[in-house]
Amino acid sequence: QLQLKESGGGLVQPGGSLRLSCTASGRSLDHTVISWFRKAPGKEREGVFCINSAGGSLTLSDSVKGRFTISRVKNTVYLQMNSLKPEDTAEYYCAADVGTYYCSTEAGEYDYWGQGTQVTVSS
Repeated sequence: QLQLKESGGGLVQPGGSLRLSCTASGRSLDHTVISWFRKAPGKEREGVFCINSAGGSLTLSDSVKGRFTISRVKNTVYLQMNSLKPEDTAEYYCAADVGTYYCSTEAGEYDYWGQGTQVTVSS
């Protein structure tokens, strides 16, 4: 079983930065895609960014291009969020899709999920 735990959320002013962490335990992340999703009140869950175990990454949302980056060090995946906007306010989740290098935007493809971390962008 793979366990995922997010951290790093909080309250930040518009234009500020946050770095979210997703730490995996319980099994190897070999041949596994880790993606960040977010869910804002009243909106559909949205894929944000993903990274596979070969180091390939893909932006899943046009709204974060040029502002967010993703990286991975051992069993932790980081989502660096810069130039934050109020519309980035959401609960952020990391999820694992085991046995693939393909980044899917479909939440149903993912096998494991973390509990989420809240990001609030407000002045």
